[in-house]
Amino acid sequence: MAAKLDDGDDLGDNHDINVTPFIDVVLVLLIIFMVAAPLATADIAVDLPPANAKASPRPKAPVFVSLQKDLSVAINSDEVERAAIGTGLDRVTSGDKEQRIFIRADEGVPYGEVMAVMNLMRAAGYLKVGLVGLEAVPAQ
Repeated sequence: MAAKLDDGDDLGDNHDINVTPFIDVVLVLLIIFMVAAPLATADIAVDLPPANAKASPRPKAPVFVSLQKDLSVAINSDEVERAAIGTGLDRVTSGDKEQRIFIRADEGVPYGEVMAVMNLMRAAGYLKVGLVGLEAVPAQ
């Protein structure tokens, strides 16, 4: 026969935190984010509209780097090799690496080629780059 010897109540204060529900909630949130993250970065084909922003004023002596359809590069009107872009820009800007350089490329030039020219300019120290496009005429 069993007998209870102390008169105290058996429902004493429990000071332990039960972390099992917390871990369950964290795991459910982890699964939700793992499923939702790839959906947020889905590739969608988009036809971008032309820019209709107000044209900024043109500097007195702008420096243009032009990329033609045959992938040849010219600084202002002088054609240069890709490896000589840095020295050509140094010559035109008198070594002023803070001067803004404008890039214009033919419509048929792949985007990767434009980025390659921009990377060559960045490697030469020219970080201020502006892209030149056609101004869209607003419909009346």
